[in-house]
Amino acid sequence: MNDHQSGLTNYVFRLTEALIKQGANQAVISPGSRSTPLAYAFSESKAMQTYIHTDERSAAFYALGLVKATGQPVVLLCTSGTAASNYHPAVTEAYYARLPLIVITADRPHELREIGAPQAIDQLRMFGEHVKESVDFPIPEDRADILSYMEHRTIRLLSVAKTVPQGPVHLNVPFREPLLIDFQQQVPSGRFQQQVVGDLTLSQQMKDVLQQAMTQSQRGIVIVGEQPATVDKGLFWLFAKALQWPVLCDPLSNLRSEVPADCLDLCIDQYDALLKSEAFSEEVKVDCVIRFGPQPISKPLLLFLKKTRPETYIVVDESPNYRDPLLLTTHHLQVPAETVWQMVNSQLERTDYTTRWIQANKISSNVLTEDQHFAEDEGHFVRQFIANLPNESDVVCSSSMPIRDLDTYFRATDKDIALFCNRGTNGIDGVVSTALGIQQGRKRTTYLLIGDLAFLHDVNGLIISRLQKTNLTIVVINNNGGGIFSYLPQSSIEDHYETLFGTPTNLTFNHLAEMYEAQYEAASTVGAFETALQASKTADLRIIEVFTNRAENVEAHRSVWREIAKRVEQSEG
Repeated sequence: MNDHQSGLTNYVFRLTEALIKQGANQAVISPGSRSTPLAYAFSESKAMQTYIHTDERSAAFYALGLVKATGQPVVLLCTSGTAASNYHPAVTEAYYARLPLIVITADRPHELREIGAPQAIDQLRMFGEHVKESVDFPIPEDRADILSYMEHRTIRLLSVAKTVPQGPVHLNVPFREPLLIDFQQQVPSGRFQQQVVGDLTLSQQMKDVLQQAMTQSQRGIVIVGEQPATVDKGLFWLFAKALQWPVLCDPLSNLRSEVPADCLDLCIDQYDALLKSEAFSEEVKVDCVIRFGPQPISKPLLLFLKKTRPETYIVVDESPNYRDPLLLTTHHLQVPAETVWQMVNSQLERTDYTTRWIQANKISSNVLTEDQHFAEDEGHFVRQFIANLPNESDVVCSSSMPIRDLDTYFRATDKDIALFCNRGTNGIDGVVSTALGIQQGRKRTTYLLIGDLAFLHDVNGLIISRLQKTNLTIVVINNNGGGIFSYLPQSSIEDHYETLFGTPTNLTFNHLAEMYEAQYEAASTVGAFETALQASKTADLRIIEVFTNRAENVEAHRSVWREIAKRVEQSEG
């Protein structure tokens, strides 16, 4: 064995060890030549779980799904050139969603850069401001100082990725040929042992701000945006029960499931529909907001807050980069949400304001249980989809109409159902791969609710179902185009709407299902859809294609919202 192979072997195994010590023990590998040494090291390590995905864009979103599922950093590895460019959409999503994705791009050695060598592009800082830090590593050498530098630099980069706000980091690692390592070589362990990080705690000043807001506000609400599936629901509802304020739970808060019976009425899951009513919005003007997590999906809620401009607006966010697209924040408490939820000193009295929210929420919920308000539209299909979800299951959805329909129709339940969506940048790419990654990471029965265009964006994500087992049911709402645009002003310009926004493809997915040996059912009625959902699953991958009409969907949704507004406005406030 020569010095080159010895140094290369020590280098990649020490790098692998450093990743594992920092909790990154899963790696998604996009096959390629230049990344061979690290691909071998990852695959050889008994502590590293590896997944192979041949499409780089889908591979990156698969890794992102694993991060969402586990809460731990996940490694993403590819060869040099445009392979790395294909990681950029998922890296961007990880940055804005605050996910510790560890991107490793293999590279040509420095002497082959920018001179016309094949598969060599400028990879230095190629992800720009969408990674927290990017480092060009040294060429592997059989030198102790190089190995020590590489080990400590890797550990520091992972520490950066895991420090709030969490986010992706980029390791660019150049390799000279030959690329083979020695699997028999004994590699000494590095010096680094452990990283210990302290916790942020609630200061007395923070407690004073909260206590004053809680006791002096007469019209206060709690807003909870996206939370991890591991959120401490019991702790939160103890806090909410003591506060006795209406709790506006985004569907991605994961607080609409496993709701304690004595807190069900406080869980306001119909705020999106309710706040479409101008009269109700005016009636429930708010003077104090305590918000956990990012701003929820609901546009009516956003407009309500923008118009009322609460006197006190407290954002609890452990990052200094607190999220506030409305620029309404009056107090930022830089602590984890759980530290506030633990602050339960006494039980407050329920106000008439809270009672009014509860009353309106019940009225809206009742409308959603009455079949006469529903045609064979997407809302009705989604309603049946939710009703048939089994306990201990996960739902992934795309960022256009599916998440908005879940916001309307996914009501508080005692079932254990977790919801996921890529809302960092609200894109529709990579959704299939994210769902497959979440299913792999959580090992639960998983459903994907997705539109036809979002599905087309990531059909290559299905490739990984040929390489490993999965348990995924994909419900494709096929309305032959971009359904969400039908709700926007663009739809009023008939001359160009279909060409620019509707974008009908006239595609169905039965042949795609056949190609991937997936179980396939088609449904054009709610009854047929329910039969398909309740049928036994006979393959790892199942696709249920639901056919709907975009124009009819818009009117059906608006009809339900009008009925809710009418009944709420007629009720006594």
